[in-house]
Amino acid sequence: MSETEPGAAAAAKASTERKPRRLRGHKKGAVTCCVASSARPGVVASSGEDGCLCWFDLRTKDVILTIEATNKPISSICFKAGNEDFVYASAGNEILSFDVRMGSQSKPLETYNYNRDEINQIAVSSKGFLAAADDSGDVKIVNTTQKCLYKRLREAHTSICSTVQFIPWRPWTVITGGLDSKLAVWDFSKGRTLFSIDYGSPELQNGSSSGSAGQCFNPAFVHSIAVSEEGILGGLYKVCAVARGDGAVDVIDLEYELGPAKSKGPSRAGASTMSSKRTDLGNGSSNQSQGKRIHIDYTMGGHTAAVSCVVW
Repeated sequence: MSETEPGAAAAAKASTERKPRRLRGHKKGAVTCCVASSARPGVVASSGEDGCLCWFDLRTKDVILTIEATNKPISSICFKAGNEDFVYASAGNEILSFDVRMGSQSKPLETYNYNRDEINQIAVSSKGFLAAADDSGDVKIVNTTQKCLYKRLREAHTSICSTVQFIPWRPWTVITGGLDSKLAVWDFSKGRTLFSIDYGSPELQNGSSSGSAGQCFNPAFVHSIAVSEEGILGGLYKVCAVARGDGAVDVIDLEYELGPAKSKGPSRAGASTMSSKRTDLGNGSSNQSQGKRIHIDYTMGGHTAAVSCVVW
């Protein structure tokens, strides 16, 4: 054995035993949301039950900025599209905006109080629209340019609306999920749904392996949605991922679902390259009635309890 081999082995062992790094900045309570900056690599912003917003630079050990935003728990944060000097935060039923350049003394620049119940998640679009999903099942769309309520999306969800995301390549389209096990895609300019999926329906329940041995028995609540901005397989498919309460993750071809109904016949679904048993995307399950969808669950080494978050 050469003299360098023991040192290399020791370094490899130290690397495998390295503990996850902890970023400490919040005073008390849980950290409720965490987002990574796309404009500043290595910078992460978080919110917490202490009502604070914290910024971390992963190259340093300490928090680089803390804003005491409110005396209420903050449920969600997001950067302003195209200008991450501004950040939006939801607390209770209101949304606050801050200018990060003002430092720790930053005060709310704008406040929106259009939601009637507690907000669970907010998202902002490249067109300056802000979406807020709340406990009533409603989603409010705010025009941040004109600083007014633009549209109220309602009646798709019969329970808490837990998550909301804009679809980047369709500027007037937003997707929502709720604790009624429903996923809905909206044309928010008209305030109507384009299509919806009920994961609690007998058809989808019978078509999945949820409830089988080894799988949790939680309802298929929709806890989180992630939209792939660039698509997958070189942009061939424009998809979103759905984190479900029954431990499953679904991947949906949004362009297929939003396409003309006549193009969704059995021949197209049967020939789908996203049918997961014949694709490089994984061994999920798919059938003609569900179109181009991939179902990933515990049978492929996935979660056996609720999936709380999903990202690309």
